[in-house]
Amino acid sequence: MREFADKLAAQNPAFQRAYLGSLAPNLVKSGNLEKYYQNLTDFDFLVAKLNHPEFGVQQLIDDYDLIDSQDIVNYPEYKIEKVKTLKLIQGALSLSSHILVVDKQQVGSQLYGRLLNQQISAEIQALLTQIQQKTTTLWLRTLNPSLTPPGGRLIRTLKGHSYWVNAVAVTPNGQQVISASNDKTLKVWNLADGKELFTLIGHSYWVNAVAVTPNGQRVISASSDKTLKVWNLADGKELFTLIGHSYWVNAVAVTPNGQRVISASSDKTLKVWNLADGKELFTLIGHTYWVNAVAVTPDGQRVISASSDKTLKVWNLADGKQQFTLKGHSSSVNAVAVTPDGQRVISASSDKTLKVWNLADGKQQFTLKGHSSSVNAVAVTPDGQRVISASLDKTLKVWNLADGKQQFTLKGHSSSVNAVAVTPDGQRVISASLDKTLKIWNLADGKELFTLKGHSSYVNAVAVTPDGQRVISASADNTLKVWTLADGKELFTLTGHSGWVKAIAVTPNGQRVISASSDNTLKVWNLATGKVIATFTGESFIYCCAVTPDGKTIVAGEESGRVHFLCLEGIRGR
Repeated sequence: MREFADKLAAQNPAFQRAYLGSLAPNLVKSGNLEKYYQNLTDFDFLVAKLNHPEFGVQQLIDDYDLIDSQDIVNYPEYKIEKVKTLKLIQGALSLSSHILVVDKQQVGSQLYGRLLNQQISAEIQALLTQIQQKTTTLWLRTLNPSLTPPGGRLIRTLKGHSYWVNAVAVTPNGQQVISASNDKTLKVWNLADGKELFTLIGHSYWVNAVAVTPNGQRVISASSDKTLKVWNLADGKELFTLIGHSYWVNAVAVTPNGQRVISASSDKTLKVWNLADGKELFTLIGHTYWVNAVAVTPDGQRVISASSDKTLKVWNLADGKQQFTLKGHSSSVNAVAVTPDGQRVISASSDKTLKVWNLADGKQQFTLKGHSSSVNAVAVTPDGQRVISASLDKTLKVWNLADGKQQFTLKGHSSSVNAVAVTPDGQRVISASLDKTLKIWNLADGKELFTLKGHSSYVNAVAVTPDGQRVISASADNTLKVWTLADGKELFTLTGHSGWVKAIAVTPNGQRVISASSDNTLKVWNLATGKVIATFTGESFIYCCAVTPDGKTIVAGEESGRVHFLCLEGIRGR
């Protein structure tokens, strides 16, 4: 009802206040419930009352309490469904009240995110359409219901487990999510509306891992009760139990053809199972301590396992025989990278070294030795010729993958180096450190080009624009900074978060940056001006974010376990 907004704006402030304050009560008193209903489902009315200086979100919420189900007996023409619709909108406003008190411009994002899966009436559907059409400020529109909705707690929050959730898997068609928990159960959720479809009950101890077959028909769960279970996703029924391990089952993987399952256990073994009948094909014996992780090569012919015994092992899936052990580390392995040609593996360890392995024969080509403390991160240059490692010893090192020799050490940080990135042209390295700085390094000679200094606390993340011309840093000082890579100068500081900035992502066109913060918000910034374009508020610490390759969607993860899908289309810089 644009006419409503236009007419109201044309009136003087006194009239606006009297009208907005008395409209709903007068309509109920006069028995004109249809008009009352129309106003409280009209986005123009909601925005007008919310934004009036003498009203606000609580006064708007109170309007919905003027009538409830008990009053319907006095108004037989007024259907109970309409009361339910009003209560859903009121509930969405109540859940958003702590956000709207601070930022009223988020009313569209909040209502849309909470009512998207509640389209029980034509009026709610119309309200969602109004929000899209009439929100005049820039906003982030959720593509899926990703905020806690009114009237239920299992809509995109996927809340229902009574203990820690250890693992999650998504079906190949993207329609369902399976979660595994220490409450001994798995839950299957519908991603379209966030509803729990059913609970997979059967394990007698923690469920540590979960995998879905490539055809999306079955789920395999791994548990501390020493078993795996195979479930039918169509009805949630247990098909059979894979019994054989003598200790916790920590990890599980399915071959690309969906015919076999590989499990990794604290009993020091892996087992290969036939999914057709649930029978054990063979046991992969060789590790001397817990097996923590397992991966299957893309061709489905080999399995690589990583263990607390400080080794990796490569296994032949055709016969279950161990091809070779990647042996050499003297402590835990913290990070791993594969060369672009898929022929070598680089492992990084708490033993202060990196190792390069040949996957053709399992031989260690060389050890990259030089760090004096744990190696935290590793990156490979786009041409696959060099490795850059980042360490607790405050340095980065650049290694030649052709011979394993250290080319040079990037020395200059005064605290642990947390992250490392390589520019798209492979010519420069950007490092982020606990010393509150970023450094830009020339990979041709290992010299420090300049230090990006300005943050007043830890630098948590770093990203480079696709054109390789700018660097964006995210810090525990609640800010982001944009720097030019040509001269290392700070262009501007992106100020607006009230908590640590934990993660950042740059859109494929390099025009915008998305930041995720402990203040529970996600912000979209215009990289040309440094201004905030839009803000989305979640319900807990937003700790990670990414942009899809087409640049249309943001995916963000909350500490609570929620995952948000936000539409970037239509958001323009200013």
